[in-house]
Amino acid sequence: MIKEEKDRIRKKIWDEMLRRGIAKPPLPPHNRIPNFTEAEKASELLTNLREWKESEVVKINPDSPQKPVRLKALKSGKILIMPTPRIKEGFLLLDPRRISDYGRASTIRGAFEYGRKVSLDDLEDLRVDFIVEGSVAVNIFGERLGKGKGYGELEFAVLLEIGAVDRDVPIATTVHEIQVLNERLPQNPYDVPVDYIVTPRKILRAERGERPAGILWDLLDEKKLKEIGILQELKNKKIKPLNPHCRDPQAPAKAVQAPASLWKFHRPPFAQL
Repeated sequence: MIKEEKDRIRKKIWDEMLRRGIAKPPLPPHNRIPNFTEAEKASELLTNLREWKESEVVKINPDSPQKPVRLKALKSGKILIMPTPRIKEGFLLLDPRRISDYGRASTIRGAFEYGRKVSLDDLEDLRVDFIVEGSVAVNIFGERLGKGKGYGELEFAVLLEIGAVDRDVPIATTVHEIQVLNERLPQNPYDVPVDYIVTPRKILRAERGERPAGILWDLLDEKKLKEIGILQELKNKKIKPLNPHCRDPQAPAKAVQAPASLWKFHRPPFAQL
C-alpha cells in the first residue's frame, strides 16, 4: 500500500542520514523533517532563484532545516507566513519592519513572539508568491515525501481555497543530496509536487505534474478536521475559491520555467543512497 511504501522510504532516508552523520540536531531525525549538514548553503543557493528574488510574501515551513531560509526571507524584507506546528494555531505573519531580532524571529519560539496569528480573512488579503517546504525525500518529478502527517499539503490547500496562493505558485524544497532519489515516489491525490529542489551544491528544476485544486474533503481525516481549527472554519465558511489575482484552480497546471543559468550550471546527476 502507498502508506507502507512511503514509510519504508522515509525510514531508509532517516537511517542513512543518521548513519552517515548527515543528520543534525534535533536528533534522532526520525519522524521529523530532518535537519542536515550545510542547510545554510542550501538556503544561500535558493536565493539565486529569480522567483525568490521577485517574491514579496513567502510561506516557509517551521522545521529546523528551513530556519536559514526564514532568516534570509526576513533579512531581505519579505513578509513571512509560517504555519504553526501541526497547523494547530493556524498561521503566523511576520513583518520584518516590525522585528528587531531576525535571528530570534526565524526560530519557532521567536516567531510566536514577533509574529501575529492571522485569520482566514487576513490571509485572503495576501498573495503568497513563493513557498518553501521541508522534505524527507524528493525526486526530479517533484514528488515529495514529508514526515507523513500531511500538514504541508493541507497548508497549500487551505491557501489555495481562500485565494491566497495560485495553483502554480513556485514551490522549492531545501534538502541534502542524499534525500534526492532516482526512483518514483508513491503519491496520494492530495500530495503537492515541488518545482525546485535545492541542495547545498545544486539546484534541480523538477518536471512536475499537476497539483490538487484544493482540499479533498472526502479524503480528509476526521481527526485532523477536529484538531485543526482553520479547517473547520474553512468548511463552515464556504469561502469562494478565488480572489481576483488567482486564476481558475481547475485549469491545467503550467510548468514554471527556471532561469537558463540554473539549467546550465546547476543541473546535476542524482545522489545515490
